[in-house]
Amino acid sequence: MLTSLLARASGTLFCLGLLLVATVSSLVFGHIPVSLDMLTASLIDYDPGSLEHLVVRTERFSRTITALIVGAGLAIAGVLMQTLTRNPLASPGILGINAGAMFFVVIGATLFSLTSPSELVWMAFIGAATAAFLVYFLGQEAGRGISPVRTVLAGVTVTALFVSFAQGLLIFNQDRFESILFWLAGSVSGRELNAILPLLPMFGLALLVALLLSRQLNLLGLDDEVTRGLGLRVGQVRLLTGLVVIVLAGTSIAVAGLIGFVGLIVPHIARGIFGTDHRWLLPMSAILGATLMLAADTVARMIIPPQEVPVGVMTALLGTPLFLHLARHVRKVS
Repeated sequence: MLTSLLARASGTLFCLGLLLVATVSSLVFGHIPVSLDMLTASLIDYDPGSLEHLVVRTERFSRTITALIVGAGLAIAGVLMQTLTRNPLASPGILGINAGAMFFVVIGATLFSLTSPSELVWMAFIGAATAAFLVYFLGQEAGRGISPVRTVLAGVTVTALFVSFAQGLLIFNQDRFESILFWLAGSVSGRELNAILPLLPMFGLALLVALLLSRQLNLLGLDDEVTRGLGLRVGQVRLLTGLVVIVLAGTSIAVAGLIGFVGLIVPHIARGIFGTDHRWLLPMSAILGATLMLAADTVARMIIPPQEVPVGVMTALLGTPLFLHLARHVRKVS
C-alpha cells in the first residue's frame, strides 16, 4: 500500500495518465477509426463535410463525456456505500439501488411515456431512494445495527423483486420493450450532450458534498460510541452520505442504464493503491471509475463491429470474478 505523499502523488499521475489514454482511445477507436491528427482537427477546426470529424463531434464526444460522468459517479457511490454499511461487498448494483432505480425508470417509460434523461432521472431518484430504504431496514440486526451479511442478502432480495416487477411491466408493454432493452443492459451510446448537461450541476454538487464529508467518512469505520465521543454527528453524516449515493447512482442509471460492478471493483482497487483515507480514496476512485467505464465502452464497440456489446455486459464480465472472490472472504473483512 502506498503511504507516503510522494508515492500517492506518483500514483495519482499514473492514474491520470491512464485516464488520458482511455479518453483518447474512446475518441479514436471504433467501427470508423480516427487518427490522432483527425481527432485534433475535429476538436480545433471542425469540418462538417469530413466523416471522421462528424463521428467525433456528433457521437463519440458526447459518449466519452457520458462514460466519464457515469464511471466516476458509480465509483464514488460504491465507496460511500461500503463506508456507510461497513461492508466490502456493498455497491449500488449489489444492494439493489440500481434495480430500484431501473424499476421506476421502466414505470416512467412504460406507463407515463417518459423518454429524456431529464425526465427519467426523477423516477430513478425515487427508485434508488426506495431501494436504499428497504435494504437499510432489512439489513438491521436487533441490538447490533447494520449487519454486513444481512445487508447483502437484503440487497439480493430487493434486486430480484424490482427486476421481476420491471420484467412484468415490459411484458405487458411489448411496444416499449425493444426501445428500452439496450438501456436495461447498460449503454452510453447515443446519449445527447444537451440531455446530459442539465444534470451536471446536481451531479457536481453531490461530488462536492462527498469530498467535503471525507474527514467525517474516515471516522465512520469506528464504533458509533467512539465516533460520538469524538463529536461526530453520525446520523447527519449517514443521511447526507445516503443522499449523495442516491443522487450519484440515480443520475448514472437514468443516463446510462444498468451498469453493474463499477461501484464494487473500483473502490477496492483505489483502496489497495491509496489507502483508506477518503481525502484520497474519493477523487482517485472517481478517476479510476471513469477510466474503467471508458475502457469497457471502447472494448465493447470493437468486439463485433459494427454491432456493439452493451457496456453493462463488459463491466459484469470484469466484476463477477472479483465479487465471487470477495464473497468467499466476506467473513474475514466484515
